[in-house]
Amino acid sequence: MTTIGIISDNHGDWTTSIAKALSGVDAIIHAGDIGPYQLISKMESLAPTTVVLGNTDGDLPINQSEVATIGAKKFFVQHIVNPHELEESLRARLDYVKPDVVVFGHTHKPFCETIGGILFLNPGSVTRPRGQFAPSYVRLVIKDEKINPEFIQL
Repeated sequence: MTTIGIISDNHGDWTTSIAKALSGVDAIIHAGDIGPYQLISKMESLAPTTVVLGNTDGDLPINQSEVATIGAKKFFVQHIVNPHELEESLRARLDYVKPDVVVFGHTHKPFCETIGGILFLNPGSVTRPRGQFAPSYVRLVIKDEKINPEFIQL
């Protein structure tokens, strides 16, 4: 069994509730709009971490997209993704990478839908949700080849 903490859009905020939520996971995925680069070290101190550049992250020395294999599943991570209207270049990249899960952020709204055999997952904003949503993250468990995402409100 592998447990992954998936967060996005904290925009520099790092609360004790975030650290507690991510405590004990096997890996962390952050889908962008992190804030100060030092926050990556805080995540890395909890578990191996995959991060991508968000549209408000300026010139942090991280990539706009990443591919990570965790628990025998392949994750493609990019801050801005519109699952129902993929740009042609992104569609081609996904066809090449063949991920099991696409993790994204930006909208500050939770999203979980399988499209074309790929699970598209947005954890919402861990600190600054929009609309009627509460701050949230995803605790994703991979067990017996099955991917089980759970949205958790902070």
